[in-house]
Amino acid sequence: MKIFITGAGGFIGGSLATGLAQAGHQVSGLVRDPQQALELRALGIEAVLGTLDDRDLLIAQAQAADAVINAASSDHRGAVEALIEGLAGSAKVLLHTSGSSIVGDACGGERASDQVFEEDALPAPTADKAARMAIDQLVLDAASRGIRSAVLCNTLIYGHGLGLSRDSVQLPRLLKQAQRSGVVRHVGRGLNIWSNVHIADVVELYRLALERTPAGTFYFVESGEAAFRDMSQAIADALHLGQAQDWPLEQAVAEWGYEMANYGLGSNSRVRGQHARQLLGWTPRQPTVFEWIREQMLPAQA
Repeated sequence: MKIFITGAGGFIGGSLATGLAQAGHQVSGLVRDPQQALELRALGIEAVLGTLDDRDLLIAQAQAADAVINAASSDHRGAVEALIEGLAGSAKVLLHTSGSSIVGDACGGERASDQVFEEDALPAPTADKAARMAIDQLVLDAASRGIRSAVLCNTLIYGHGLGLSRDSVQLPRLLKQAQRSGVVRHVGRGLNIWSNVHIADVVELYRLALERTPAGTFYFVESGEAAFRDMSQAIADALHLGQAQDWPLEQAVAEWGYEMANYGLGSNSRVRGQHARQLLGWTPRQPTVFEWIREQMLPAQA
């Protein structure tokens, strides 16, 4: 299958591009940096230089491919509209990457939520997440335009990337802050809980979705869950740094920015994903987040 992937230089997109190329697919990937283009070619991936604002380029690449994966941005509506235009009426697959912060409660790490969201019962969007959820819906609605479209809503991803970027979005921030300061910190009291999944299981799910997804399907991508307090303590144990510490939200915002501190690290995001298991036969097989922190996180950081 000829697959076009946006964000091929990033963590998710790069892992998908590399994993799908290793599985025998013909993969092309959108990158902005000529150096990244050279590095992609060394991995057997055809590089396409451009940005998400290059509407004509995206349309042409979508038309030339058998399937498209948008892994560059969950929030760039123009890019999604261009890909849909290029695929309309083709019966080809469009997989759009979203994130489960769409159900985040921005509690500042101060409490664990008992609310668990399911794929067929999403909440009304908050003001902060309305635009992203509207893009997700745009992709799902593309099924009515002759596209086998799906939204894959990833939770906290751990594990080392398979492509050019090795680090995921959330846990490496805790690790790097700890390595600089000598103290592992979580937002607030770290009581907030996130569903999570290993990057290799993510790649396998996208591979299955390319082959089997029904049109207009929304997937939560998760294989477990954990409180940030427990994950940060596991990092502290791995680094031999004693007790992980609470960090007031204002200080976390100063370190990581509003979006990351409030949603990426300071919210509850508890979801259950049944569609991948029931519709695609997806079975997560990778180590748990605690096993990965204990056994695999640090050697690759050396």
